[in-house]
Amino acid sequence: MARELASLSDKAIDLLTPEDAAAELEDLARSIAHHDRLYYQNDEPEISDADYDKLRQRNNELEAHFPELIRPDSPSQKVGVTPAAGFKKVRHSVPMLSLDNAFGLDDIVDWLAGIRSFLRELKDSSQPIDIDCEVKVDGLSCSLRYERGQLVSGATRGDGAVGEDITANVKTIKEIPQRLHGEDWHRNSSTPVFCVCLGPGIGINCRNAMGGAEETEEVGIPP
Repeated sequence: MARELASLSDKAIDLLTPEDAAAELEDLARSIAHHDRLYYQNDEPEISDADYDKLRQRNNELEAHFPELIRPDSPSQKVGVTPAAGFKKVRHSVPMLSLDNAFGLDDIVDWLAGIRSFLRELKDSSQPIDIDCEVKVDGLSCSLRYERGQLVSGATRGDGAVGEDITANVKTIKEIPQRLHGEDWHRNSSTPVFCVCLGPGIGINCRNAMGGAEETEEVGIPP
């Protein structure tokens, strides 16, 4: 097991030698992979989302300072983990990526700068950027696929490329339509829809509780 969380950030990054940084990145990769397995595959997290985010943030800061030390197994190089055993695997037609966290004003400034560099219309710094903010809701990311407007499959994020098939489970959720409304869906052979399934705040967080409900193998028990 990797070093405890408290010992990961007790030394300023600019005081680390490359050897120290490499050792810490190895510990972080092992520790984060451990917590990912507990969270995504076992539905039994040991730490809170906030503590997990601190591990990821420390890893990102180290890699930004020592880009030559980025490891092939770095958590920054992947999303989620390999889908759990016991479920049929589904390959997403469009990769399901994860959002980054912002821990301070500098992170938001960098994010806005990235938007300006990407969109030609906003390269002029005098052009304002309107931001819509809403409270973050916790839940299970889910990919739904409709063919000609009819729901045919549901899958968890998994590793971003391949997820677990939870089609029978999502069909028990009344808020998820079995058929899309409208007259033109028959023209679209396949339509991917991404959503977040919400559940009660049980255990360490409701996203984990919802994940356990969604991934119940005994179909027929509503999540």
